[in-house]
Amino acid sequence: MTAETHEFQAEIKKLLDLMVHSLYSNKDVFLRELISNASDALDRLRFEGLTQSEWLPDEELRIRIAADPDERTLVIEDNGIGMTRDELVENLGTIARSGTLEFLRNIEQSSESSPELIGQFGVGFYSSFMAAEQVSVLSRRAGEDAATLWKTDGGGEYTLEADKRDAPGTTITLHLKPADSDDGVADYADEWTLRQIVTRYSDFVSYPIRLTVMKKEEGDDIAKAVEIEEPLNSMKAIWTRPASDVSDQEYKEFYSHITHDHEDPLLHVATAMEGNFEARALLYLPSRAPMDLYHREMAHRGIQLYVRRVFIMDECRDLMPEYLRFVKGVVDAEDLSLNVSREMLQKDRQIQAIRKHLVKKVLESLKALKKEDEEKYLAFWAQFGPVLKEGLLPFDEKKERILDLVYASSTREESALTSLDAYVERMGEDQEAIYYMTGPSREVLVGSPHLEAFADKGLEVLLFSDPVDEVWLEQMPPDFQGKKFQSVGRGEIDLASKEEKEGEESERDQETEAYKDLIQCIGNAVQNDVKEVRLSNRLKQSPSCLVVDEGDLSPQLEAMLRQAGQEVPERKPILELNPEHAILKSLQVIFEKDGTDARLAEYAQLLFGQAVLAGGGQLADPAAFTRRLSGLMEKAL
Repeated sequence: MTAETHEFQAEIKKLLDLMVHSLYSNKDVFLRELISNASDALDRLRFEGLTQSEWLPDEELRIRIAADPDERTLVIEDNGIGMTRDELVENLGTIARSGTLEFLRNIEQSSESSPELIGQFGVGFYSSFMAAEQVSVLSRRAGEDAATLWKTDGGGEYTLEADKRDAPGTTITLHLKPADSDDGVADYADEWTLRQIVTRYSDFVSYPIRLTVMKKEEGDDIAKAVEIEEPLNSMKAIWTRPASDVSDQEYKEFYSHITHDHEDPLLHVATAMEGNFEARALLYLPSRAPMDLYHREMAHRGIQLYVRRVFIMDECRDLMPEYLRFVKGVVDAEDLSLNVSREMLQKDRQIQAIRKHLVKKVLESLKALKKEDEEKYLAFWAQFGPVLKEGLLPFDEKKERILDLVYASSTREESALTSLDAYVERMGEDQEAIYYMTGPSREVLVGSPHLEAFADKGLEVLLFSDPVDEVWLEQMPPDFQGKKFQSVGRGEIDLASKEEKEGEESERDQETEAYKDLIQCIGNAVQNDVKEVRLSNRLKQSPSCLVVDEGDLSPQLEAMLRQAGQEVPERKPILELNPEHAILKSLQVIFEKDGTDARLAEYAQLLFGQAVLAGGGQLADPAAFTRRLSGLMEKAL
């Protein structure tokens, strides 16, 4: 029978032109797509074989690849279900049920050229023309005797003719373009190039992929070349196996394989989704934070996306929130319809459902680790705690499961960290709030005058020193286990019991009246720096401290926002003075003798500067503070 010539539908012509003149820099994906199609054909045959057992071949179901460097050809062959003549026309010559129209529509609207998503619209076969000048498909349907040869050079036409094939299946022959590194066309007739591509994209396809290579065999007299088949893929998609069948060593080896991290992971999480969306995932928590972890834009994401064990995308950002960007692993969906535009991927209902499931499993695993092996959890916290706390922004009731994982330093023990639930367990019956303080470091915080009243009462205070703490605590999460959060450096603090309050109220009223004029004098001297001067009930040893008013931003958060280029309205702190301190009592004596004494303004500035430094802040004019301090020392000596 002579060959019949047919024209492609207009949409197919457009698609072929796109592939022939491909803008994609990574053209290796064509082989992934052809292997994926072959795997689908084998799946279909295995399914049909449940009722048509005579269709199943005696040999193993497999995919074979053969390259001829001299002829510049590449063959991809399977012994799967095959296609009839009509199916070849329907599947390769028309838009049929494929997503060709949708693919073209989306790629015209997309600002990206994303080869990862070619196969998701049923157009993967046409990616062959990124690497080939001519393509032929010889196919025979299972249960049929006739075979058909389909050929095209990527122009507007294709030919069909009857042919012969010994057994059902499909053979695709690519007449390759010359290798061109500038255009991203590798030498696809090269054995090692093929090995690398299959290992990267199709290592976990569940059928053996065999490469036919020529090897020299030593005979009795002369060496001769023989064809042998070598396996290319491991087929070890361990996430598809029951967890009980996978050893710890296998989990570790797989982690090293996908991450190239030769340290053992801290833990792994194997999980599966069933129902409307089916997916499996194998996730890992590394033992050590990568160097780029805190640079969001530069940090490498570790989730690889597979669809039915075929690699689709590296570093899939949409499967894990930013605060879990350190999680590594693979997600394998059974049927995932992706959009061409990566910006649209996050809106896909399947992706959202998978992401929600993964986040839940990771946080549950961390909670279990915290409960069962706190030492191991603290090793995780030391590496990834600051990033995990990013998940508290913005805070809502859904974030309580993250709050349950938070650890902090405290005034109770110098070297140990404590969890929030352990802190709450130690709280006294009358303590209504979780007391905390934020600052640049624990060393600065433990010396803060704000803690003096709490130490005097034997009250534990949590000390937070990561930059992110300033932000999430500033939002004041409503409570944890029924206990509200209260900053020891914000607003007024009242730690007195009911009995103490009855005796202290009259005493405080007397102190306020006695120091009223001095407070006003000091306030006038530092009016450019503070909004108010008042007596303190939180100071015991220090003469002064700065307090943030309720509703105002902390100085540290203000500084962070300004560094980020945001406009922040200037807010002044409150200067609190210790009425029991010898300095204030001495100033009262000076004031009573002469309320206009110039030393009062100097001492007021020193009290303010001292409070700034004690709080870990920076002086606006260090030289002026030094001059005042030197003058005071000269007079004292």
